[in-house]
Amino acid sequence: MKKVKWGEFKIEELFDKIKVKSLKYKTAELPSEAINKYVLPALTAGIQNQGLNNFVPKDNATILKNVISISANGANTGATFYQNKEFTVLQDAYAIKWKSTTDNITDNQYIYLTSSISKTIFGNYEWTNKAGWERIKTEKIQLPTKNNKIDFEFMESFIVELEAERIAELEDYLSVSGLKDYALTAEEQHVLTDFKNVKWQTFNLEKLFGKSTRGRRLKSADRISGTLPFVTAGETDEGISAFIGNDVTVFSKNTTTIDMFGSAKYRNYNYGGDDHIAVVHTENLPKFASIFVTTAIHKSSHNGQFDYGRNFYAKDADELNISLPTSNSQPDYATMGTFISAIQKLVIKDVVLYADKKIEATTKTVERAI
Repeated sequence: MKKVKWGEFKIEELFDKIKVKSLKYKTAELPSEAINKYVLPALTAGIQNQGLNNFVPKDNATILKNVISISANGANTGATFYQNKEFTVLQDAYAIKWKSTTDNITDNQYIYLTSSISKTIFGNYEWTNKAGWERIKTEKIQLPTKNNKIDFEFMESFIVELEAERIAELEDYLSVSGLKDYALTAEEQHVLTDFKNVKWQTFNLEKLFGKSTRGRRLKSADRISGTLPFVTAGETDEGISAFIGNDVTVFSKNTTTIDMFGSAKYRNYNYGGDDHIAVVHTENLPKFASIFVTTAIHKSSHNGQFDYGRNFYAKDADELNISLPTSNSQPDYATMGTFISAIQKLVIKDVVLYADKKIEATTKTVERAI
């Protein structure tokens, strides 16, 4: 990589906040998947799915594309994403666009710019100091320069090289882990084909896995640096806020955590957790069955009924009812495991084909350059 010169630029020097029509929808009333006339992804404060967790009709909506979105509220205030597909702004977030109309900004350059903004603002704002436009617009970001101008060529090449490097790492990981084999077995194919005929039943979580366990508070100032993942509430880094060396309760891998907002996550590693975490003891289940159960838990617990005013606790987990496939009126963990194994292969197939396609394109580019 060549030696780079850097310049500092105020965000407002480069970007404008985009004015959008106000939409009167409530998120709880909107679908989380495109259905009927609800086809336009809508931006809210959040980090999952790049903040696009609901869908609204296109009618009367300001349709945006190839711009940067910023979360302006919640635990992830300041979360910044490049949106290269159509969306609109619903609430607690906003979008910004490149000011100059003479510059033809590419996707890769926008990704670089997004990362620069995120590096400056994400983590430096909070509930009482939200990352609204009036606050962040005077923040300065660092960008590469050439002849006292922004070096867009460097941005482009940097992202291309970084992508090639990450794709190569992904290829190695897929090969070593055996995930390149995405061919469905006869059993997996049967489960997918016959899934609509599966019988379901409601089960109480405590009766299935015993009482859930609550983590214990460990203030940031008291945390000792170490190797144990420490889980708190939130979506960033799957809720892992630190790696600690403190003497805390270690929860077993192959278990499920539910945070104060009702968000459930499967953990395939040992970890510690604070008092905003409830642990469901699924460790005796096969891995894929445990992942299925986690999904069923999330579907029941993460519907907007828990928030800062009404936290999810371990006692709520014990009272939670989930819907599972059954055989002879008992949870059919074998079918659950086979289903998740099949889904993993279907997802991995797309990843493998994407990686192969990118590697082929990179190889051709290099060959042309030689």
